[in-house]
Amino acid sequence: MKLRSRILAPALAAAFTLALAGFAAAATIVIVNNDGAGEGFNDATPVAPVGGNPGTTRGQQRMNVFVQAANIWGGILPSAVTIEVRSAFNPLTCSATSAVLGSAGPTTVHANFAGAIMTNYWYYQALANRLNGTDLSANQDINAQFNTNIDAGCFGPGFTWYYGFDGLEGPTQIELLPVVLHEMGHGLGFSTQTSGTTGNYLGTLPAQFPTIFDHFLYDDTQALHWDQMVPAQRVASAINTGHLTWDGPNAVPAANAYLGPRQRMQVNSPYSAQYQFGSAAFGPQTFNVTGNCVLVDDGTAPSNSDACEPLVNAGAVAGNIAVLDRGTCSFVIKAQQAQAAGAIAVIVVNNAAGSAPGMAGSDPTIVIPVVSLSQADGTTLKTALLGGPVNVNIGPDPSFKAGETNAGLPLMYAPNPFASGSSVSHWDTSMQPNTLMEPAINNDLHDNVDLTVNVFTDIGWFGFPTATLLSMFDAEGREDGIVLRWSFTDPSDIGSVAIERATSKDGPWAPVGVDWSELRGTYSGVDGSAVAGTTYSYRLDVTDRGGNVSKLGLATAVRTAPGSGTFLTRPFPNPASQGTTFAFRLAQPEFVRLSVLDAGGRTVRTLHQGMMEAGAHTGAWDGRSERGEVAAGVYFVRMQTSQGVNTQRIAVVR
Repeated sequence: MKLRSRILAPALAAAFTLALAGFAAAATIVIVNNDGAGEGFNDATPVAPVGGNPGTTRGQQRMNVFVQAANIWGGILPSAVTIEVRSAFNPLTCSATSAVLGSAGPTTVHANFAGAIMTNYWYYQALANRLNGTDLSANQDINAQFNTNIDAGCFGPGFTWYYGFDGLEGPTQIELLPVVLHEMGHGLGFSTQTSGTTGNYLGTLPAQFPTIFDHFLYDDTQALHWDQMVPAQRVASAINTGHLTWDGPNAVPAANAYLGPRQRMQVNSPYSAQYQFGSAAFGPQTFNVTGNCVLVDDGTAPSNSDACEPLVNAGAVAGNIAVLDRGTCSFVIKAQQAQAAGAIAVIVVNNAAGSAPGMAGSDPTIVIPVVSLSQADGTTLKTALLGGPVNVNIGPDPSFKAGETNAGLPLMYAPNPFASGSSVSHWDTSMQPNTLMEPAINNDLHDNVDLTVNVFTDIGWFGFPTATLLSMFDAEGREDGIVLRWSFTDPSDIGSVAIERATSKDGPWAPVGVDWSELRGTYSGVDGSAVAGTTYSYRLDVTDRGGNVSKLGLATAVRTAPGSGTFLTRPFPNPASQGTTFAFRLAQPEFVRLSVLDAGGRTVRTLHQGMMEAGAHTGAWDGRSERGEVAAGVYFVRMQTSQGVNTQRIAVVR
C-alpha cells in the first residue's frame, strides 16, 4: 500500500476553552521547548515550590507540569516510538468572561501505512507510529500552545495558572495539569480533522479521507456515521445537539459505568415541562432542589436581570431559585450575587439562540447549584413568571445517564450555533461526573484521563482490531453475588479472558475467580465472593492470539444483602430481539404492577397487576405490545409497589 501523509498547520489544532495500567511497551513522551529566551518555559521569574512541583522559577514549574502530564499519558499508552510534543506558551485570546487556555493537534497525519487498521483513513502521527512500529516522519508529533495571559490576570483580578500537582488550586487559580492532559489528548487522537462548517474531509482529492475518529461519530437522527455522510449531512450533524454520539464498542460500556444519573429541570407548576440544562464548572455537581423561581433585579440598567451587581430584590430571592440572564459579567460573579442574596439555586438564561451553554469558572465558596437554560426554554420560564410563581425541581432522572442519549450512547459536543475549535471534538458538557475531554475546564478534574483511554482503545491505540472490542460489559448486584455479562463484536481473535476486580474505579486491581459460560455470543458469570454492601468495579483482562494484552471495559455494582428488600434486576438478554427475562424480589406480600414503557413514558404492555407473595420472582417480556410486536428502540421494565418504583432499561433490536 502506498503511504500517504499530510502535515497540518497549527491553525487546524483543536482549541480548549475555559488509568489504566498493565500495558506492555509504555510510551516515552518528550516535551520539546519551543519558547524563546526569557518566555514560557524559559521564564526566570522566581517562584516558591507549590503542590509537589519543586520548580523555583515559573518556567521550571511549567515544564515540570508538562513532564508530569507526559508521564501520565506515557504510562498508559503503548508505543515503541518516542512521542514528541512541541510546546510553547503564547498570548492567546482572553477576557474577563472567557479564555482560550490552550490548543493542540497533530503536526502530521498518515493513511495507508503498514499496520493501519483501516485503509483510506487519516491517523494522527503518534498513533500511526505506534501501529507502524517505526517513526513515519521527521516532524514532531504534536504541536501545542498555552496561554501566558492567564498569569497576567486577563481572566479577572488575581487569576493565575496553578502549577501544583495536587489538585489544590485556589479560587482564582486554574490548574494547568488537566489542561495539558486534555490538549495532549487532542494531539494523540481525540478530535476530528473533518470540517464541521463545510463538512469536507481533510486533504486534497484523491487523498481526501476521514480520520479514524470520524468512524465512530454517529448521528442517531440520520442513523449514519460521519464517514458515511455527504458534507451537507456532516454540517447538519455538527449542530445536532443531543444527537451526535460516539458508538465505539469500548467507550460505550465504559461511559455507561462511569456516568451518573442524568439531571433535568422539571417544571411542576403552573405548567408542566422538562428541560435539559447546561452545567457549571463550579458549585455542587449533583443536587436535588425544589423551589419557586424569582427573576433577579440588580437595579442597574440596561440589563437589571443579569446579576452583575448586588441584588436589590434580595428579600424576594432569599429561599428561592434565582433566575437571571447571561451576559456582561462572568458566571461566577452572577452565582456569587445570587448566593449572597440567599438563593437556593441559580438558573442562567442564555442570551443567544442555541442549546443551554456550559459555564466555566472557579470558586469553591459557591455551594448552591448553578445551571443554564437555552434562550427558548428560559424565555418560556420568564414569561410564566409574569403570571405568578413557577415551581421547579432541579434533580436527577435515574432512568438515564448524564451525557448519554436515551439509547445509552455517550454524547459529543454539538452546540447550535457551531463553536469553532470546540464542536464535535469534545464530549458533551452534560456529562456527570465531568470528563477530561469536555470543552470547559472543571474544578473536579485533576489527573484522571477517564473515558479518553476508552476512545483511544476504539481508534486503535491498544493494538486490538476494531472488530475484537467489547460490544457490552455490565455488572449487576444480586443476593447470590454480582452478575457479570459481556460480549465482543468479533471474538475470533481472542485467546483468553480473565476478570479483574477492585473496590475503586482507579484500582488496585486483582484477579477474581468467576465461572462463566457463553450463550448466543454473550458471556456471563457470578462473582460469589463479593461482600454484600461493598461497591466493586470490574474489568476484563483480554489477550489476543498474538499475545497482546488489553484491559477492557469498566462496570460497577453492589451485592445485595440476602432478604434486604425489594429490587428489580436488569433484563437479559439486553439488547434483545425476541424477548427478555428479569428477576425481582419482594420484601413482603405486595400489590405489584409490572409494565413496559416506551422512551416517552407511555405504557406499551402490562405484564402483571395484582397481589404477589414475598420472595424471589421472575418475569418475562416477549417484545410485544398489547397490539403486536414493538419497533426497535429503548423501552423500560417498570415495577411499582408500596416500596416505590423500580425501573430497568431494555434495548430492542430487530
